[in-house]
Amino acid sequence: MAALMKVVAVLLLCGLINAQDCHNWPYTCPGVLPTKMKQTWQMNLSTIIMPCNDTGYTNPNTTLGWGVVDFDWSNGKGTGSADGWAKHKPMDDESMLFKQVQMTTAATPGTTVWVYRNTVYGYPWYASVRAILEDPAYSDWWLKFKPTGPWYSSKCDNNYNPPLCSDNYHSQEQSPGYPQGDGNCAAPACDCGKVPCGFYVWNHSSTTVVKGQTFQDWFIHSYVLNEVGSSPLVSGFFWDDVWDPQCNIHDQVKNTCQDMGLTKDDLNQLTNSYLQNMAALRNATLEAGKFAWQMLWTGGSPTGIGSTGPRPIVNQQGCAASLRQLCTKDSPSQTRAMMYAFGTSNPGSLPDLNQDLANFLLIRGPYSWLGHGWKGCSRDYLFPEELNKDYGVPSGLLNKEHNIQCSLMDSQHKAIPTSIVLSPSRYPRVPMGSVACKTAISGHKRHNRSVVVDPGEAMYSPLEQLSELVVNGMHSSLV
Repeated sequence: MAALMKVVAVLLLCGLINAQDCHNWPYTCPGVLPTKMKQTWQMNLSTIIMPCNDTGYTNPNTTLGWGVVDFDWSNGKGTGSADGWAKHKPMDDESMLFKQVQMTTAATPGTTVWVYRNTVYGYPWYASVRAILEDPAYSDWWLKFKPTGPWYSSKCDNNYNPPLCSDNYHSQEQSPGYPQGDGNCAAPACDCGKVPCGFYVWNHSSTTVVKGQTFQDWFIHSYVLNEVGSSPLVSGFFWDDVWDPQCNIHDQVKNTCQDMGLTKDDLNQLTNSYLQNMAALRNATLEAGKFAWQMLWTGGSPTGIGSTGPRPIVNQQGCAASLRQLCTKDSPSQTRAMMYAFGTSNPGSLPDLNQDLANFLLIRGPYSWLGHGWKGCSRDYLFPEELNKDYGVPSGLLNKEHNIQCSLMDSQHKAIPTSIVLSPSRYPRVPMGSVACKTAISGHKRHNRSVVVDPGEAMYSPLEQLSELVVNGMHSSLV
């Protein structure tokens, strides 16, 4: 995320985007919501993860329950000796990705899938991309190696005899290789059709019309919103990487822009064209009733781009102030589509589940998801029972707080002084609402917690008659 913010800063400095105009990519304006998607307050459908299994298909049993499952391009790659699209001849990442979509949505009714699309690099393991790499009519849509070397990246795959080469610029960043690479190909060489495998680079500034299509039209309708992207089983996308005037396009290798011989003017033009194409892609995606991770609000600037590795929006420092700000009608949690991240680096463990769930329920708007950003491949994703509970529909925004002094009992049944802020419930089926609790625990270490109170059969109402409650499994009595 820090790297992306540097890119935005450069774009501002170069005058390529206007900080005041949220209509310019990569910003997203308040009120830009996936209104053509089915809106829900149902908790399990209001969840999202970004899994990946690089040794084959992701077992649908491992994603059961999640509302949105966003698959990376590396899913099913076939690292090591495992079978996968890197070993197929030719590679078939795109078709395997769609089969994964079908498997995942069939396993869990109501689940939809988001799929990966790179916006800077063309991957020849996608059949739609390989088709125009192999056709010389589309040559102008690709950036080239500069006419004379030396070049840092190789033009050729020398596993072929004679070597298989391309003048279209490509690097081996994260690319499958033989005998070894980021995904191991089968002998005698990697098979990306008539071109060497690698990260090729779109020429977003091309004005060449090929077979009745401009690059922008093909990029939107034949690449992102092709038969896979337009499927009703696919409700969104992850749009990776960016252009900027300093050639910080992400995932590049050494001397990327030098190998292409790009000048400062070239970089400015490419960046400007890229931003125009992305703005058009956003409009077409919304019109198609779909969304993208990059349009999510994951915290920070009210108009900022969604972070790949988000953190919880409400944290221990400044918890009360954050909640007061976010529980207003004009906050980005209400006016943007929000992704709220669990506070853990290990998606197989949720140590702050109650805290994260409560904060999510307190601040969420009509289009919101709780879950995980990118955690890498071959990770386990715990789906706890709390995400299957029905918390009802919010009755409105929070507008009042009750301060109550109480004492918690530790494991030795000794009273521990604590201060609890009890907010009126947004959810009729959780009449106690949420509790923000600053607790002194064993060892006198202090931390903030925010947890959902589930009263079970007991209905503590009105609030003034409350005499005791259970908070996160600890007994608490009012004093």
